[in-house]
Amino acid sequence: MMKKWIIVAESGSDITMEEAKRWGIEIVPMHVTMGEESRDDGSFPPEEICQFYDEKKILPKTSGSVPNDFTVVFDRIHQQNPEARILHLAYSAVTTISLDSSRVAAQGRDYVTIIDTKHVSVGQRAIVLQTLELLEREPDIDEKDLVRKVQDICDNTKMCFVPSNLVYLHAGGRCSNLALVGSQILKLHPTIEILDGHLLTTKKYRGSFGKVVQKLLRDYTEKNHLDKSRLWLIWSPYLSDEIKRLAENTAKELGFREISWIKTGCVITTHGGPGAFGIVGTVGDN
Repeated sequence: MMKKWIIVAESGSDITMEEAKRWGIEIVPMHVTMGEESRDDGSFPPEEICQFYDEKKILPKTSGSVPNDFTVVFDRIHQQNPEARILHLAYSAVTTISLDSSRVAAQGRDYVTIIDTKHVSVGQRAIVLQTLELLEREPDIDEKDLVRKVQDICDNTKMCFVPSNLVYLHAGGRCSNLALVGSQILKLHPTIEILDGHLLTTKKYRGSFGKVVQKLLRDYTEKNHLDKSRLWLIWSPYLSDEIKRLAENTAKELGFREISWIKTGCVITTHGGPGAFGIVGTVGDN
């Protein structure tokens, strides 16, 4: 039987190629420039981002998928499965050109539906997986209902992360010298939340990173009334095993039943830096 819907997402969703193959997801590359070299996100480990910065003291630059990236994927899907429809669950449109590129590529292709997830990284990944579950439950769902239900999934998916330090944010021009020095002296850790597609600094925590991670988990769970059935925990390269242990134990104490650790890829590692921690959950009645 032909598959009715095939989901497309950018590599910035941090779905690995192995997972994409297993779940039947098509991944469109975003891009990372290091010096004179531009490489596809997902084609190399994120540790190389950190190594490049350590050696050069220059932060790599990220860029979204261009129209040709989508054209290649859309055409391949249509050639292999001409009866299928394509659902592009897009990386937040306010953060990158990817969604606009997808729209350009979709011109003349009436089998493509595009939804702005208003999420990045593991938040986008969570939406993709929940949409796959929806399609499994309702394989004959019509497009109108699918779009409405996916938009509800997007609205009810919550993501935040906290960098271990502000060095990469400062190097990328996203925080001032004063903020950097203040964070180092006062041990301040800003929380960055994904709100309506924007990455916004909200609450600031003070203290050791381990205590910050534990406090963030408790506060974010309560604030968003997160469903206790499932939680995704985000880590970027070099987050310590001790911090992971503290986070997972705290999540278990809060009553979360299924806890998954997801490593950031090159795009979000470039922005959050090494040793960052994050949370993705869904609003629920528990």
